[in-house]
Order: sequence, then C-alpha cells, then structure tokens
Amino acid sequence: MKGIFFAIIAFIVTTLIIPLIIITTFDINIPLRDKQVKYQQETIESDMKIKVYNHITDEIMELYLEEYLENVVAAEMPGSFELEALKAQAVAARTYAIWKINRFSSTENPIHPGASLCTDHQHCQEWLSSEELKSRHGKEWMNKYWPKIQEAVATTAGVIMTYNMQPIEPLYHSTSGGQTENSEDVYVSALPYLRSVSSPYEERSPVLVDSKTVTIKEFINAIKKKYADFIIREKNISTEMKIVERTTGGSIKLIKIGNKEMKGSEVRELFQLRSANFTFKVSGDKIQFTTRGYGHGVGMSQWGANGMAERGSSYEDILKHYYQGVVLSKLKSYR
Repeated sequence: MKGIFFAIIAFIVTTLIIPLIIITTFDINIPLRDKQVKYQQETIESDMKIKVYNHITDEIMELYLEEYLENVVAAEMPGSFELEALKAQAVAARTYAIWKINRFSSTENPIHPGASLCTDHQHCQEWLSSEELKSRHGKEWMNKYWPKIQEAVATTAGVIMTYNMQPIEPLYHSTSGGQTENSEDVYVSALPYLRSVSSPYEERSPVLVDSKTVTIKEFINAIKKKYADFIIREKNISTEMKIVERTTGGSIKLIKIGNKEMKGSEVRELFQLRSANFTFKVSGDKIQFTTRGYGHGVGMSQWGANGMAERGSSYEDILKHYYQGVVLSKLKSYR
C-alpha cells in the first residue's frame, strides 16, 4: 500500500505540480496561430496575433507576436551583437509587449486607440519593416544578420520574464556607464526587479563617454524658456552651478543652477545630452558637458548584455543580472 501511495504522489508531482510551476499562464484574449514550440518537456502555443499602430503609415497592423519581435529586435539592437545578447533582447521585447497588452486589456491605449503597441521607441518599442531595414542597412546586412535575429527570436519563442507570476515592465537602454539605475531614481515607482546593478563590460560602446558644448547664452536662455523666474549671475556661472545629489547609478538626481533646483533628467532633456550621468566645465563663454552612458539607465544595458555574452554568459544569465529576482516563464494559450 505504501508503494502505491508514493507512486500516486510522485505521479501528481511530476504531471501536475511541476508543469504548473514551469509554465505561467496569462489569460489574454487574442487569436492564436496553430504554431507549437517545445519548452521544458511541454508543448505550448505561443504565437499570438497583436495589433500595432504604425506611425509611418498611420495604420493599425495585425501581426503575429513572434514576427513582430523579429523587426523589434532588428530595430532595437545591432545585428552584429552576440546571439545570446540578441536572445536577451528578444525576451525583453516579448515581455514588454505582453506587459503593455495586459496594461490595456480593459481599456484602450489613449495615445493610439485600437492598438496596445506602436512602432515608436519614444512611446513603445522601435519597429522597422523589413523594407526599411534593408533600405537603412543594405542587402549585405540583411543576408548576414537577419537570419541570426530570426534565430534569437525563434529559440526563445514564447519566453517572457515574470515577477510574482506577472509579466514585468522590462526597461532597457543602450549603455549605462558602468552601473544601472534604480527605477525610482528615474521614474516614479520603485520596482523590485529594476534595481541598480553593475554593468562592467561596456568598454566597446561608442557612446560610453560623450561630450557636448553649448554657449552660456544658449544655456541660460533654454532654462529661462522653461522657468520664467529663473535668475543666475552670468559672470559667476561656474559657482552658480552645483551638483546636489547623485543616484546610486551615478546620474545627477538634483543640480542647483542659479535660483533653481533641477533634476538631472531635466538638464539632459533640455540640452539633448546622452544621459543624466554628466559632469560640466565652464570655459570662456561655453559650458562643456561630459556624459557617461546613453539612455535612462534603468534595466538592461544592451552594450553590457553584449559584453556579458562575449564572456560566455547565456541570455538567462544576462536577464537575471539586469532584472533582479525574475523568473523565465512560458506563455500558454487559452482557447
């Protein structure tokens, strides 16, 4: 009897409990294509149809998720990157799509009604058609890198990142400058998986260090345009600018300029700097900004991901480094 009892328990654990742990199910009412992929001993349908607003053509496209992701990965990350870095980008992009779809599951996206996603990187993720990719990069690029991008998407088909059984908001950027940012230092919410982590392998990024020079008059006029009550002594401008606080990741959190205390992100936006991790130097009638990194600095550094891949890290290693405490889960269809 004991043998039968333990056999039943073993059957329940292996056939019911373990698959439930491995596969996180999301109830998304979207049509699915009859395409199946294998993942950890389970056969799962994952290629769903999604609606994407195209900013160029001003139309709503209906695309299969995995096909949409090929063009996102090609637009968001250099095709020359290591395969494992491209896989990490594919999972991040897929997770973002599912997160966005879930966010607008009960209401329309006010910016582009009728579609949860769009093709503009300033609002969603960059998406470029195959024709546009060929026009920008040429036939040789398409022949060399497009198959690798397709492989990165296909070999991670249906895989997303979850935290507490829910899809995460997987922010990513080009280059962190050596340390990523806590989400609350850049945006409003403190998300447990978007914590500041080291990103040491970015030395080959062409935007790791950058500089930009503006005249003092341009500098003052830009701030006055935003703040009518802005006051500063132009002759003593070097002493009128003081960094008040930096974030864990190294970006300027607060900077005092004249009678105004501003966020580093405000200064970045005003003068179109690569990042808010900057220093400045006043020389004559000019101010030179020197930046580290490119982007908001939260989540995965793409150049850091490629650096990790070059040193043998898998896409899972990369994702679990930049997104703390996440679980890689598999989408499962509902009929």
